[in-house]
Amino acid sequence: MANRELELNSGMRCAKYMLIIVSFMFALTAILLIMVGTTIQTIFGDFDLFIDGHFSSPPALLIAIGFILIAVATLGAYGAVKESVLVINLYGVCLFLVFILEVAAAIAAFVMQSQVKEMLVRTMNEALVAYEKDTTVATGVDFMQIFLGCCGVHGPDDWKENYSPNNMTHLDADDVVVPFSCCGRVDPSANDDNEMNCVEPYEYGCLTKMNFIMSQSVMLIATGATTVAFVQLLGVICAFMLAKTLRRNKSIREARRWQLQQSLGVLISGGKVGLPANSAMSGYQQLENGNEMGTHEPYTYTPQSPSVN
Repeated sequence: MANRELELNSGMRCAKYMLIIVSFMFALTAILLIMVGTTIQTIFGDFDLFIDGHFSSPPALLIAIGFILIAVATLGAYGAVKESVLVINLYGVCLFLVFILEVAAAIAAFVMQSQVKEMLVRTMNEALVAYEKDTTVATGVDFMQIFLGCCGVHGPDDWKENYSPNNMTHLDADDVVVPFSCCGRVDPSANDDNEMNCVEPYEYGCLTKMNFIMSQSVMLIATGATTVAFVQLLGVICAFMLAKTLRRNKSIREARRWQLQQSLGVLISGGKVGLPANSAMSGYQQLENGNEMGTHEPYTYTPQSPSVN
C-alpha cells in the first residue's frame, strides 16, 4: 500500500512539474512574439507613408497574442501548483482560443504577402507626385531614399515628370534633376546659387528594397504565428492529458483513503470520530449504559380501577 501511494504521489508531482515547465516555455514564446510584433510594427511605422492601414493589423495582433499568452501561461502554472483540474481544463481551453488567433494572424499575413508589391508600386508613385505639394510626403520619401540608399521607384528617371526642376529648358534630354536625398555622391563645391550639386545619384530604385523589407516582415509574421500555433496545439493536448491524469490520480487517492478509513473502522461525522457498531468497545459501551439505567428507582404500579370488596 505504501509503495502504491508513493508511486501515485510521484505521478502527481511529475504531471504538475511538467505543466509548470510547459507554461514557462509558453511564457518565453509569448515574449518572443511581443518582440517580433513590436519590431515589425516599428518597421511599418517608419514606412507608413507607403503602407495601407490594414497591413498594421497582423503585427498588432501578434503583440496582443503575446500578452494573452503570458496571462494563460500564468493561469496554467497556478493550476499546476494548486493541482486544480478545473483551472487546468480552463488553461487548455484558453490555449485553444490563442491557437485560433495565431492561425488567423498567419492566414492574414500569407494573404497580405501577395499584395505587397502591387501596394508599394501604387503608394510610391503617389508619393512622388505629391512630393512638392506635401511636406509630410516629402519627409517620408526623403527618409526612404536616404535610409535605403535608393532613388525613385524604379530608378532616378522616375523624377523626370514628378520634380519641377526637370522642366527647365536648358537641361539635356538625358539629364535628370533629383532631390538631394537621392544623391549618392555630392560635389563639395557650390554652384552659382550657393547649392551643392548631385554628382552621382543612387542607381537603383527603392521598389526592390522596399518589397524585400515588407515581404520578409509579413513572411516572418506568417511563419512565426504558424510555428507557434502548432506548438500551441501540442500544448492544448498536453494540458487536457495532464488534467485527465490529475483527475484520475486524485480519484485513486481518494478511493484508497476511503478504503483505509473503512478498514480501520473510522467514521467521520460532524468533526467527531465514532466507533463502528460491531466493535468490542461498542459492546462495552452498551453494557455500561444498561447498568446506569438499572440504578434508577423502581416503577410503582397503581391501579386506577375501583376495587371489588
